[in-house]
Amino acid sequence: MNDEGRYPWLKAEISFIRERLALDLPLLGICLGAQLIARALGASVYPAQKLEIGVAPLTLTKAGEKSPLATLGVGPVLHWHGETFDLPDGAKCLASTAICGNQAFRTSAQVLACQFHPEAGDGKFERWLIGHHSELDAKGIDVGALRATEFAERDAMRDRADAFLRAWLDDIA
Repeated sequence: MNDEGRYPWLKAEISFIRERLALDLPLLGICLGAQLIARALGASVYPAQKLEIGVAPLTLTKAGEKSPLATLGVGPVLHWHGETFDLPDGAKCLASTAICGNQAFRTSAQVLACQFHPEAGDGKFERWLIGHHSELDAKGIDVGALRATEFAERDAMRDRADAFLRAWLDDIA
């Protein structure tokens, strides 16, 4: 996320997000999208204490329990990030994990940012493993175990993802 020199399109993306936020238009940020929303709102984005890759549950805050994230229940979600962010001024933290204290936040009913991947469970996880094989190998992550865990949780994650997206769309309607 902190590579605007290498990836100049990030500046344009942050500018676009700022415009959308100023107009209070619906905006859902997932992973890098959440980091970009945080940055657009003036919060810091920086390396997490360690890489968070795997399938694990969230801890919802009281605000999270009253948000679309409540549909995720206590089931696991996919985490795949090495950076995190500070909570933007005026935002409500909705979820955390032991590695990242700010896993999700909201600034209004229109704007929701998720560091994790609520959309996972679509049966395309093998593409993630192929696309990131060098990173996974370099970090010593057991691809077989990761694959097996995702496969075991896939249908439940898909169902929770559908419920989550419906709940968010209901909130912005």
